[in-house]
Amino acid sequence: MTAESVAQRWPVAFVAAQFAFGNYLRLERLFSDNTYKAYLGDVADLFDYMVSNGADELSDVSISDIREWLANAHSTGIVAATLARRTAAVRVFFRWATKQQLVKENPSLRLRSPKVPKRLPETLSQQEVNELLRSAISYAADIGGALGARDVAILETLYGAGIRVAELSGLNIADIDVARRTIRVLGKGDKQRTVPLGVPALHAIERWLTIRAQLVSDKSGQALFLGGRGARINPRVVRRIVHHAVQAIPDAPDIGPHGLRHAMATHLLEGGADLRSVQEILGHASLATTQLYTHVSDERLRAAFQQAHPRA
Repeated sequence: MTAESVAQRWPVAFVAAQFAFGNYLRLERLFSDNTYKAYLGDVADLFDYMVSNGADELSDVSISDIREWLANAHSTGIVAATLARRTAAVRVFFRWATKQQLVKENPSLRLRSPKVPKRLPETLSQQEVNELLRSAISYAADIGGALGARDVAILETLYGAGIRVAELSGLNIADIDVARRTIRVLGKGDKQRTVPLGVPALHAIERWLTIRAQLVSDKSGQALFLGGRGARINPRVVRRIVHHAVQAIPDAPDIGPHGLRHAMATHLLEGGADLRSVQEILGHASLATTQLYTHVSDERLRAAFQQAHPRA
């Protein structure tokens, strides 16, 4: 949606509010690109709905209007998780708009979020991860060159550090501390954290760095991982690398980079790591988010018990 197309369809008050709200999300709240775009898109969708129903000012928006807007979205098949995000976006917007005195009263105060059913994330067992990494190392040895070494280092880092795909693509060479066996990660909200890294991942990165020059171009800068044309690697390329590697594991779920993050967290908890430590490693703002992995571990333990115990 371009600014010009919005200006043609919305009253000035809506256009100005959307622009100022975007600056607030970006400059004050320091939202990630994905959240920033999602929240702006959600508010824009509400504005479209209100303008199509004759609204001229933000004060025309009532809680009934917001509920009808959400109900219409639900009727089109939009899932509960997206509705919950839309509700959160509208709450943030009107809280901001009230402070800015763009509206006298906040119409979203009594707005309730839809319940989102908790889904256990698909992940891999420790044996499956070992098979995946062995297969990737074997494939890299067969094809030789920089791309194979890069792909192994990417897989080892995703699993070894449990970082997000955007965090991995944003890594620079200076973020690797070989002596301390850690990496410095820039996470959501531009929050920095230091994450421990295992020996296999460090060795894979060191191997990659010895032949990284084969892909270097004037676009490379200090990026740790490079794409085929020498620029900083795109998250889409990382996803393809993971999907390709997973295909070599029979009956494994078709996970992406986040699946390796799930696997790492689950295996840490299964190995006895405490929840707070895992929270810090993953960079979760809320412990409740990390607690989801305890359910994954419980499921694994229950399955093992039922399979092996004579009186299960």
